[in-house]
Amino acid sequence: MIDDKTNAEQQRLENQRQHKENWRLWGPYLSERAWGTVREDYSPDGRAWEHFSHEQARSRVYRWNEDGLGGISDEKQRLCFALALWNGKDPILKERLFGLTGNEGNHGEDVKEYYFYDDATPSHSYLKYLYKYPQAAFPYIRLVEENAKRGRDQPPYNLLDTGVFADKRYCDIGIEYAKASTNKIHIRISVCNRGPDQTTVHILPTLWFRNTWNWSGEHSDKPVLKRENGSRCGWAIQTSHPELDHYRLHGRQGAELLFTENESNSALLWGVPNALPHVKDGFHRWVIDQDIAAVNPKQTGTKCAAWYVLTVPGGGEQIIEMVLTAQDEADPFADFDTVLAQRRLEADRFYADLLPNADAGDLRIFRQAMAGMIWSKQFFHYDVLRWLQGDQLPPPEIRKAGRNARWKHLRAAEVISMPDAWEYPWFAAWDLAFHCIAFCSIDSDFAKHQIEVLLKETYFHPSGQIPACEWSFSDVNPPVHALGALQVFRMERQQRGHGDRNFLQRVFHKLLMNYAWWITSKDRDGLNVFEGGFLGLDNISVFDRSGRLPEGYKLKQSDATGWMAMFALNMTVMALELATEDPDYENAAIQIYTQFLNIANTLAGHAGTGVSLWDPEDGFFKDLLVEPNGKHHRVNVYSWVGLIPLFACEIIDNRLLKNVPRFRALLNQHSGGVFHGNAICACPARKNGRGEHLLSLVDHTMLPAIIRRLFDEQEFLSPYGIRSVSRVHAEHRDLGVLPGIGQAMIEYVPGESNSGLFGGNSNWRGPIWLPTNYTLILALEKFHRFLGDAYTVSAPGLGDKALTLSEIVGCLSRRMANLYRPDADGRLPAFAADSPWQSDPDWREHLLFFEYFHGDNGQGLGAAHQTGWTGLLANLVMRCHGYDIAGFGVGSDVPPV
Repeated sequence: MIDDKTNAEQQRLENQRQHKENWRLWGPYLSERAWGTVREDYSPDGRAWEHFSHEQARSRVYRWNEDGLGGISDEKQRLCFALALWNGKDPILKERLFGLTGNEGNHGEDVKEYYFYDDATPSHSYLKYLYKYPQAAFPYIRLVEENAKRGRDQPPYNLLDTGVFADKRYCDIGIEYAKASTNKIHIRISVCNRGPDQTTVHILPTLWFRNTWNWSGEHSDKPVLKRENGSRCGWAIQTSHPELDHYRLHGRQGAELLFTENESNSALLWGVPNALPHVKDGFHRWVIDQDIAAVNPKQTGTKCAAWYVLTVPGGGEQIIEMVLTAQDEADPFADFDTVLAQRRLEADRFYADLLPNADAGDLRIFRQAMAGMIWSKQFFHYDVLRWLQGDQLPPPEIRKAGRNARWKHLRAAEVISMPDAWEYPWFAAWDLAFHCIAFCSIDSDFAKHQIEVLLKETYFHPSGQIPACEWSFSDVNPPVHALGALQVFRMERQQRGHGDRNFLQRVFHKLLMNYAWWITSKDRDGLNVFEGGFLGLDNISVFDRSGRLPEGYKLKQSDATGWMAMFALNMTVMALELATEDPDYENAAIQIYTQFLNIANTLAGHAGTGVSLWDPEDGFFKDLLVEPNGKHHRVNVYSWVGLIPLFACEIIDNRLLKNVPRFRALLNQHSGGVFHGNAICACPARKNGRGEHLLSLVDHTMLPAIIRRLFDEQEFLSPYGIRSVSRVHAEHRDLGVLPGIGQAMIEYVPGESNSGLFGGNSNWRGPIWLPTNYTLILALEKFHRFLGDAYTVSAPGLGDKALTLSEIVGCLSRRMANLYRPDADGRLPAFAADSPWQSDPDWREHLLFFEYFHGDNGQGLGAAHQTGWTGLLANLVMRCHGYDIAGFGVGSDVPPV
C-alpha cells in the first residue's frame, strides 16, 4: 500500500524530473582538456599527444570539442564560456589545465593543477567550481623535466612539490553559476588572495563559438559576437548563431572588451599565412606580448573576452558578476543576488533531503562526489568516418585501416558522463555503467539516458559489440552494461514506486545482441569458458592478457567467465521482469538461463578441459592455461580475477515466477544442482522464507572459503576496502614457469604501478578500486537477502567472529567511506600525510576523488578527479546511514530488506 507520504515523494520526484529536463540546455559540458585526444589527432603514426600538444592548444582550433577552466556551454557546445587567467608572471594565459602526457609522466598521464568541483545540482541550476592559481610563475618546464628524471619506483612530482604554494601565495578563483531560467544564467567570479601581500590578477571571462563553419565541405553561416553599444551595465556582448537564440553576456563591472576569431594561427603552427588577421591566440598576444594588432579594433569576431585587471590585497577578495541571457531586459542584474541565494539554498535542501541524518563530513563526501560526477558530464563529439577521411587535407593511407577503422558507423554528438574531465575526457563503456548506478541516487532519468547512449545505432556496432573507448573502440570491457541497467531500473522503482518497463524493454533487446556477440566472439571453442583479454583489469595478471599466446595455447579466464555468467543472470532477470506483463519474454528467460547453466557446468569442470576453474583445495577461482596437448595449469594468482565469479548472483521472487510456468519447470528440473547428470553449484536447491530462489555460480558451501580470504587483512582486506590483489603476493611472487609464457611473476603493489602495461598509469596489482568493491557489495547483499541472518561466517579481519553477510557489507561500506573521514588522529586517509588537506581549512573542505586508493594506507592515486565510478562513494555513504538503495528483488508483493 502506498501512503500519502509516498505519494508526496513520487510527486516531488516527478516535479524534479520535469525541472531537470527543462533546465539542461546549459551545463558544465566543456572538458578540462581537449588537446591530445584521439579525435584531434591527424598524425600518420597515431601519437595523439605529440601531434596536438598543450603548447599548440592556445593557437590551434579544435575540431570536435572545446575545453576551458570551469566552463559551461549549451548541450551541443556551440556557444562556450570559460575563464582565462594571468598572474603577470606566467609565459602564457592560463586558459586550460596543464598536465603530462602518458609518455611524460613517470606513472602515465597526470594533471598538474588543483581544481575542485565543489557543488552542483542535477539540473545544473547551481554549479560551483574552484581553481587554485599560484602567484608565482607556473613551473611548466620544471614539472616536465623533474618527472622525466623519475622512474616508476618514485612518486610523481606534483605542483605542491614545486613550492609555488608556499606561504599561501596563491589565489582561490571561484566561479558560481545560478540559473534564473532555462536561458538566463547568473555568473559570479570571486578572486580571493590567500597570501599575505597584495597581488594583481588578470581575469578574462571568455565567450566563444566552437568552430563549425570551416569544416571541409560545410557551408554554414558563420556566427558573430559583437559589442553592444549603449549598454546600461558595465558592458554587453551580443551573440548571433544560426542554431541558437540571440544571447547577451552582460558585465556589471566595467572591463576592456577584446575580440578575435576562433581560427588557428596557421602562420605560427605551420608557416602558412593566416586567412584572417585575428586568430585564436589573440588575447594571449595582446595581454602578455602587448601585440596591438592581435585583437580586432572593430570589436567583433567569434571569440571575445572581458579583460579585468584586479588588485587584491593580502587576505582580500574581488568579485566580478555577469549574466548570460537570451531575454531582453532593461536591468539583467535586478534579481542577481536573490537568484544566487535561492539556488544555493535549493542545493542545500536538495542534498540535505537525500541524507538528512548525516553529519557535515559525510554530507560533504556525498555532495562533492555527486558534484564531481555532474561536472564531468561532457559534450562528446566524434564522427569516425569523417575523422578517418581527414580534416581538409587527405590523411595518410595507413589511417584508413588504423585505429577504429571498424567503427565507421559511430557518430557521437551528445552529453555523456566521462570518467574524468581532464585525463579521460571521453566515455569508457564499463566506467559508464557504474556512473549510472551512482547517478541514479540523484537523477534516475539521466542514468537511464546514459545506459541507452552506447546502445544507440550510432554507437553500438552491428556485430553487437559495445564501443569501449575512443582510443580503441574494439577493446573488450567487462559486460557490465546489463548490471548497470538492472540496478538503475531497481533503484528508480524503489524511489518512485514503479519501474520503467519501456526503458528495460529497450535496453534488453539491444543487450541481447551484445550477449550474442560475447557468445560467438569470446568463446572460441564453444565450451562456455570465455577469453575476454585484459577486460579493463589492465595489469592484474602475470602477463598482458590482451596479447596473443603461442599457437595452440589457450587461457580460460575465471574473470571473463564470471562476468559472462553475471551477464546471463542479469539478462535472465530482465526477461522475467518483462514477462510479468508480457509472457512472450519467458522464452528469452529460458534460453539465457540455460546458457548460464552451461557456463556453470563448464566452470565446475564437467565440459571442455574437464577441470573446474574452482580450486577446492584453496577455495578460490583461478585461470587455466591449456597447452596444445590438452594439459592444463592453474595460474595461482589471488586477485579480483578469482573473485569476479562471486558477482554472478541474482534473486528471483514469486512475482517474477507468476507468469512463467515453463521457467518454473526449468528451475524444478534442476533443483538440487543437477545439470546434464552432473552436480554443479549454480542451481537453486531450495527457497527461502520469502519464497525466493538464489541463482548463483557460488553456493553457501563455497562462500565461507572465499570470505575467509576476502576479509583477512593479510590477504584482501585493507582498512579501506578490498585490495585488487591479495597481500600474500608481497612474499609469494614467483609462480614458476608457465608453458608458453615462461617465468611467471605476480607482485602485490599497493600504490602506483611499477608495470608499463597499458601506459603504466593504471594499477590493479594491489590498490582499492571502487567498481569491483561495489559490485562485491551488491552480490553479498543478495546472498544475505536469500540466506538471511541465520547464515553467518567468520572473517579473520573482522574480529574472527560469526557475522551475518549484512554485517559484513556494513563493515566494508564503512571502511571505504572512511577513505574520506578523519581517522583517530584527525587525518584524512585519501590525502598524503604532509598535504594541506590534513590541516589547512582552505584545502580541507575541497575533496578530490581518485581513480584508485593505496591498498595499505588508503591514499588516493591515479587520476585525481576520477569522480566517475569513484562517485560510488556517495552510495556507500548512504548505506552507512541505513539506506537500502540496491533495490533488488523489491516488487509489489515483496517487502524491502
